[in-house]
Amino acid sequence: MSLAEEIRVSHKITLPQLTQLLETDDKVVIEDLRQHAQAQAQTIYGHDIYLRGLIEISNICRNNCYYCGIRKDNRNLTRYRLYKQQILDCCRKGHTLGFRTFVLQGGEDAYYTDDRLCDIVNCIKRDFPDCAITLSMGERSHESYQQLRKAGADRYLLRHETANEQHYGLLHPSTMSLSHRKQCLFDLKSLGYQVGAGFMVGSPFQTITNLYEDLLFLQDLQPAMIGIGPFLSHHDTPFKSQPNGSSERCLRLIAILRLLFPYALLPATTALGTADPLGREKGILYGGNVLMPNLSPTSVRKQYMLYDNKICTGDEAAECRVCLSKRMEMIGYHTVVSRGDAKTPDEIA
Repeated sequence: MSLAEEIRVSHKITLPQLTQLLETDDKVVIEDLRQHAQAQAQTIYGHDIYLRGLIEISNICRNNCYYCGIRKDNRNLTRYRLYKQQILDCCRKGHTLGFRTFVLQGGEDAYYTDDRLCDIVNCIKRDFPDCAITLSMGERSHESYQQLRKAGADRYLLRHETANEQHYGLLHPSTMSLSHRKQCLFDLKSLGYQVGAGFMVGSPFQTITNLYEDLLFLQDLQPAMIGIGPFLSHHDTPFKSQPNGSSERCLRLIAILRLLFPYALLPATTALGTADPLGREKGILYGGNVLMPNLSPTSVRKQYMLYDNKICTGDEAAECRVCLSKRMEMIGYHTVVSRGDAKTPDEIA
């Protein structure tokens, strides 16, 4: 039994096994890992690729994360926010194109109070009742998450970035804490959200032990979705001179995540596509099953620059949708018109 097969059967991994898979140059071992991950994904999700329509509603943020291009202290950025009607217009365009999940993502912008955000969620649910709403608006209170859930939010994405306290402190200012972020994730899960977590691959000061701790934390949380991507530097951050993360290591970790979390939704992220022109295709072939095309107005896309050289900042939504569908067809997959909820063992049985 190969190492990948052992992990697939047990849904467990040790630090030595992770180290071996991430550091090996043996192409046979790497391809075996990829094939087992792809087979696992196809067993559960077939050749379907779920789409999420990403709407980047604000690049205003109260935080100063050292890696992020929209951090509070970046004075070289033109700030913007989208208002309710603009967001609804994006959803209307996306619905026409076949999107059945909308992801509202933004910095921690104080403008979006619970009342305002609940109103936006209510209106989306009213106008597009067949769609799921995913929020990715950072750390909020338990009460806030509860109100948003009651308003109709189905999912919440909050990447933990690293599960190691010391490493977290090297990536964030002292005003932020890993314990609070983890608590937010568990609060979200307790409220019935489909929860998404995730981490950067190759972030400054990261070790393989840190990555192993990420996997252990995810096994504890058991999220419905896990989003990872390579660290990519931004020229207006303290980490501007740090080397970018490896797309190859990211692909291997997607495969490992698929073996550990067979039912999880695993996106082939924009960051992966930025690091490698074929990154999104490879992400699917390594076990991914989600893509997140951009529905944001083209007038603001270049302002939502978390890292340098982000792809698809000029594409129209329709162009992006058609392009991705064709790219998936070329590797034997197809995008589907669906909410794209995570499946469960009972459904497969």
